[in-house]
Amino acid sequence: MSVSHNADWAGDAKNASPDGEYVRDTTYIADRFSSQLPAGSAPQARGDDAFDWPVEAGRYRLIGARACPWAHRTIITRRLLGLEPVISLGLAGPTHDKRSWRFDLDPQGVDPVLQIPRLQDAYFNRYPDYPRGITVPAIVAESSKKVVTNNFPTIPIDFQLEWTQFHRAGAPDLYPEALREQIDELGDWMFTEVNNGVYRCGFAGTQDSYESAYHRLWTALDWLEDHLGRHRYLVGEHITLADVYLYPTLVRFDPVYYGHFKCSRHKIAELPHLWGYLRDLWQTPGFGDTTDILEIKQHYYEVHTDVNPTGVVPVGPDMRGLNSAHHREELGGSPFAEGATAPGPVAAGEEVRNPLGSLEV
Repeated sequence: MSVSHNADWAGDAKNASPDGEYVRDTTYIADRFSSQLPAGSAPQARGDDAFDWPVEAGRYRLIGARACPWAHRTIITRRLLGLEPVISLGLAGPTHDKRSWRFDLDPQGVDPVLQIPRLQDAYFNRYPDYPRGITVPAIVAESSKKVVTNNFPTIPIDFQLEWTQFHRAGAPDLYPEALREQIDELGDWMFTEVNNGVYRCGFAGTQDSYESAYHRLWTALDWLEDHLGRHRYLVGEHITLADVYLYPTLVRFDPVYYGHFKCSRHKIAELPHLWGYLRDLWQTPGFGDTTDILEIKQHYYEVHTDVNPTGVVPVGPDMRGLNSAHHREELGGSPFAEGATAPGPVAAGEEVRNPLGSLEV
């Protein structure tokens, strides 16, 4: 396992280039899931310093945090596909220190299944000298309490392609074969320019690096605003993984990225097509019902003390407009293809506590 130089960072792994540009550490545990392995079998070495793990109900726990956009995409995918009965969900609290995300929302501050107080315990159970950031999402083997993978780009794809036997009746195909090349291409571009673009603004170390990041971000958002003025969804006529990738950034933009990360040319609520698109997704089961605006704000404003030294969390903005009519159906398309359906009610115990933040009514 290769080593990087940010072992003390528990959230968004940070490095800085000599010119002050924010550089994300994108090296993760590269293990994957394989439906070709028999249930109950040991993980199989893949030959690239990584392992394939068998698909098996009740064996794994997805550890996320409502605050984290990278974890959010895996939580959305799990819900859309109906994997709740076979992959349990543990949620860390919205704040952490440099050691690790903590299970401080649970009784006695311990995850009720893994019986550990910090996510770092699962990492250290497998790698006693784990050298990188303790990040969410992470999938942990329940019996051994060892981390399996934290590779957030591949977890949603594996949920779609490898866990098919456990999908709910009516589960959508979020990664249709005919559209995969487009989804991958757009997903890579959005990661660089938008998902990570807001972080390049927020963590820029110089004025020049900030302004460069700012203009790159808004070039991308302008393209998306134009594209979504002509298309209901990003790729094809239905929700795909591309939409799952963009939503966590858009829903965090006005509460956090606009001010805290200095991305403040416009709010998403001021951009008619992006705002309509965000409302459309928010109102689709799997998106808004997995979003906690208050925990999102608590995380960014309290944890990023280098950006917000006082730790004061803003009361606003008022996000109730997310529930207003969007009229996106006028562009054609539908959330799910024929034969696919929206997921049912949120699983007991997984309800979001503060969906609209402190201004909820």
